[in-house]
Amino acid sequence: MNVSPAPFHADLAEGPADSRAWWMTTSDGLRVRIAHYASQGARGTVLLFPGRTEYVEKYGRVARVLSDAGYHTLAIDWRGQGLADRMLGERRTGHVGVFEDYQHDVAAMTRLADDLGLPGQRHLIAHSMGGCIGLRAVYDGLDVASCVFTGPMWGIRIADPVRPAAWAISRMSKTVGLGHLFAPGTGVDSYVASNAFAENLLTTDAESWDYMRRQVLAIPELQLGGPSLHWLHEALAETRRLARLPSPQQPSICYCGTNERIVDIDRIRARMARWPNGRLDMVDQGEHEILMEAPLIRERVLAEIVSHFDSAGAQTALRA
Repeated sequence: MNVSPAPFHADLAEGPADSRAWWMTTSDGLRVRIAHYASQGARGTVLLFPGRTEYVEKYGRVARVLSDAGYHTLAIDWRGQGLADRMLGERRTGHVGVFEDYQHDVAAMTRLADDLGLPGQRHLIAHSMGGCIGLRAVYDGLDVASCVFTGPMWGIRIADPVRPAAWAISRMSKTVGLGHLFAPGTGVDSYVASNAFAENLLTTDAESWDYMRRQVLAIPELQLGGPSLHWLHEALAETRRLARLPSPQQPSICYCGTNERIVDIDRIRARMARWPNGRLDMVDQGEHEILMEAPLIRERVLAEIVSHFDSAGAQTALRA
């Protein structure tokens, strides 16, 4: 196998037993970290695409539920975050060359699934920036039987009067060689490490907030600050390109909180309204991190996700 062992903080992840992480080298020469959360007697495999600033340990609890339900989970540290190769000298700047480069990471992830011989149908869970990467991957032929998106970054929430300036500043930064600088209003500090629960935009659940905060404080190398101006321009351009495309055919559920304040909810509504096998679930009082929300929300959503995967897998098997 074209893999080698990578560090994995099982005590912080709180995932299923016998989980581990691997290094994979992408086709353009970067090293990404991929965790395999195992399941005994699994009938399928979940590809879990985290959001910006995230890392594989963050989804240990989610993977434990999926493991108990009979699904292996692979989760990835995208290039430029987690323990994957960082892109700039200032390590805490979220950065990418072009947004399509994340598809090299997706390809490394599917190669690992093949190398490990993970069984059954594959399914996708994609959060925030991972939702943008995931939608592109499905368009490009990612072999998944079904999709789940949570707070997907199909657009970035920017006030209408400010949006033209965001485009102009981020575009100009590329021209004058300042694309490595932090986007306005952001900096080197990790959001979870430097903010209090009471003012956070991610979750209403204090225990989940503490879980995330405990991880990034224990392993500072996991921390990521704001995005670069170059990343901002690439993200705006990619989400605009995706908005012009038709929806895929895979059955899909998209979960968004009614108090979503990070991604563009109008883009999400527009996408799901024209997804032939899609359903949008607006979670009452939920924030951006639906899978890190209060237990009643989290348990209900995860039970629906498992049922969704089971149903899609059965239908695919019947068609075969």
